[in-house]
Amino acid sequence: MATRILVVEDNEDNLRLIDYFLMEYGYTPMLARDGPEGLRVAIQTRPQLVLLDIRMPGMDGYEVAKAIKRAPGLAGTKVVALTASAMVGDRERIAAAGFDGYIRKPIDPETFMDTLGPFLSERPVRSAVEGTR
Repeated sequence: MATRILVVEDNEDNLRLIDYFLMEYGYTPMLARDGPEGLRVAIQTRPQLVLLDIRMPGMDGYEVAKAIKRAPGLAGTKVVALTASAMVGDRERIAAAGFDGYIRKPIDPETFMDTLGPFLSERPVRSAVEGTR
């Protein structure tokens, strides 16, 4: 069974880009467009990794991360923040909310999959045949 990765992102372009990369590398992406949906999907499917946007309307990424870490059966789930924030104190706030790390936005297509490596039990390996795009 392919590794399940939940992506919680309210920006449709970012969601499609991440979905594409995950599929390209043989992962099973699950997509949620807001915090409550992301929390529901996480509880139902128990993904191996959650990529979680910080700034979303309603329930933000900090709240979702804390809820995931408290949910039965999800305490050990890796949760990685997706953020454009680079302000003083953001790194500490991300860690305090229970995130295992963060990836800066905008997503860099050249390095994105490599940045996921430390959060996955298996290193990303492109599964599609090169040159077919």
